[in-house]
Amino acid sequence: MPGARAVGGCVRDALAGRPSADVDVAAPLPPEEIAARLREAGLKVFETGLSHGTVTAVKDHVPVEVTALRRDVLTDGRHAQVEWTTDWREDAARRDFTINAMSLAPDGSLYDYFTGRADLAAGTVRFVGDPDTRLAEDYLRALRFFRFQARYGLGAPDAPAIAAIRRAVPGLARLSAERVWMELKRILMVPDPVATVALMAETGVLAAVLPEAEGLEALRRLVAAQAPADPLLRLAALIPDGEASRAARLRSRLHLSGAEADALTWLMGVAPLPRPEPDVDGDALRIFLARREGVAPEDVQREAWLAEARDGRDRTPLRARIAAADWPRFPLQGRDALALGAAPGPAIGRVLGDLRAWWIEGGCRSTRDEALAELARRIGGGSGGTSLGG
Repeated sequence: MPGARAVGGCVRDALAGRPSADVDVAAPLPPEEIAARLREAGLKVFETGLSHGTVTAVKDHVPVEVTALRRDVLTDGRHAQVEWTTDWREDAARRDFTINAMSLAPDGSLYDYFTGRADLAAGTVRFVGDPDTRLAEDYLRALRFFRFQARYGLGAPDAPAIAAIRRAVPGLARLSAERVWMELKRILMVPDPVATVALMAETGVLAAVLPEAEGLEALRRLVAAQAPADPLLRLAALIPDGEASRAARLRSRLHLSGAEADALTWLMGVAPLPRPEPDVDGDALRIFLARREGVAPEDVQREAWLAEARDGRDRTPLRARIAAADWPRFPLQGRDALALGAAPGPAIGRVLGDLRAWWIEGGCRSTRDEALAELARRIGGGSGGTSLGG
């Protein structure tokens, strides 16, 4: 396409020698003309964000976003109204950071209007132009600053940026929960987010977007122990132990997905189970795992990591034992009680629950036949049992 250039993150990452997940392209044409030219070239085109100047072209199942050059005409701290331009510098001036404001022509010419290449080499994350103006255009840029500082920053953060972010903290309340959680996840997924999260706390940003967080010691331990860069695990490490009610508030306030909320709720200790001790093995390990029947294995591993972060006691051998274990499964179901003559109803669930507790207390060693015999005794109203006959 005439005049088109690669822009943004793919240019930054190419200069940094890092892989880039996406390729973004800009062109000095209105979006409708961009779409028409792409179709003329035989590409499949989706008008994914036409009102914002963006279309998506797909070739060989690879999507590429192509965006018209833009300038902002109205901003409200969350979204911008734009109009099209043919001025590349004007388009670059509306971007967030200098390292994201570069563009690359097909002939390899780099266009760098705001010293982005030098800032990238120096590890300096700076706003394009006036930091207060950039933040007022979209307060999410405060969180994006910390993400890019964590990934590209070297040494002390840019002082004017930090000062502007402090002033912008009240504006963070205007952001949607989904956008906040998206950026928090990305921050928590960097290899070592500790210094960045500490800086967020020091500027007041952490209290504004994650008031449940208290202290960084557990997060430091997680990173030092080389735990997986799991955003939910790291989020749980920021929340004080025994504060299960905070998981419910986080679920609602950050609009967590169902799977995310379930995992966080488990980690925050809603389940009335003791934390995994480092020396759990043998019967104790079988009991530990049986009490977690139905819990995803990755959540049990998260639980062990979080316990280590809380108390600082190494659980590497325990995690290995969990990974290698043959998880015990309670050998009976409701149909077994029905086959023995029990009347249908909620009492079956209660007696099976009691029987499962008996099986676990015995180290999960009772066979199916032994469990059936005990079930028959309880159904028949034997010693200590409850008659469930029809």
